[in-house]
Amino acid sequence: MINKKTLLSIGSGLTILTGLVAFTTAPSFADKKPAIEVVTHAGAGGGTDVNSRMMMLRSRRTLKQDMVVVNKRGGGGAAAMNYFMTRPADGNTILTFTVGHAITMAMGKTKLKVSDMAPIARGTNDPQILMVNCKKSPYKTPEDFVAGMKKGDKMTFGGTHTGTIDHITVYLWAKKLGQKMPKYIPFKGGAELATRLVAGEVDVGTLNLSEAAAPVEAGDVCPLVILGENAMAPIPKAKTAKSLGIDLVLSTTRGFVTHAGVDKARVAALEKGIAKAMKHSMYQAYLANSGLDNTSPQPSGPWGKQIAFMVGEFGPALKEMGLMK
Repeated sequence: MINKKTLLSIGSGLTILTGLVAFTTAPSFADKKPAIEVVTHAGAGGGTDVNSRMMMLRSRRTLKQDMVVVNKRGGGGAAAMNYFMTRPADGNTILTFTVGHAITMAMGKTKLKVSDMAPIARGTNDPQILMVNCKKSPYKTPEDFVAGMKKGDKMTFGGTHTGTIDHITVYLWAKKLGQKMPKYIPFKGGAELATRLVAGEVDVGTLNLSEAAAPVEAGDVCPLVILGENAMAPIPKAKTAKSLGIDLVLSTTRGFVTHAGVDKARVAALEKGIAKAMKHSMYQAYLANSGLDNTSPQPSGPWGKQIAFMVGEFGPALKEMGLMK
């Protein structure tokens, strides 16, 4: 059974934390260093905006430098990435990089390349989870589900929008199991998808745990396969794809990068300061209230590899899916 306290805290806890972000004043620094610009593609209050501000709460102190959010919306992150490219490589600009940015890069909608960025740290990592209707699905275990996929059982998958991480997840999942792209129905958001899954309008939902918290707790939706590195304590019956012999790891993820030309000592200082800030109880509470755990923050090495993997994997997938030339 999923942990009620964890799930019930997701919505209310994020509201409290968002308010805390909005009303916390930045410390004053006597040496008057220039403020670090933290560039996001989301509007104020969006998930990426909130994640950036939660990181900044304590990073201002650990780095002894003010930080300001610069919101550049449009183009699936292209506007933010293009603005980032215009800034000097002095270590005073940080881009909040997401899985959406990786898709936009893979589609060639920005001139920014992986080699133009110096990874600093990952901030959040929300694994993609394949879920079914507990009452209506013939698949009661992860093993049943995988066996059905391998046999070629017809299944309708649901996700959010077209050309997104959800859409790509369904394609790569089927490909790993030797199957063609299943029927995919795009929805406007995770909440709508979870509702339609409960109603039996799709057989499989590609969701994050936080998106389906209520129906999972109610016993209407059953998570089966986690496309993450680790099992998840709130959903003990679900198994990772890797544990089932399927090498596929995909997540809705956010993290931080600066310019590749920044002095290595400065990049190291940014990583150290931000990593320390994300260990603080405020940031850890934000993770917990988002349905995540302390494995979300990762250092520059693994984060850089994840960025390269996403951009490298998504391009060919999108071409094969007929979504780009």
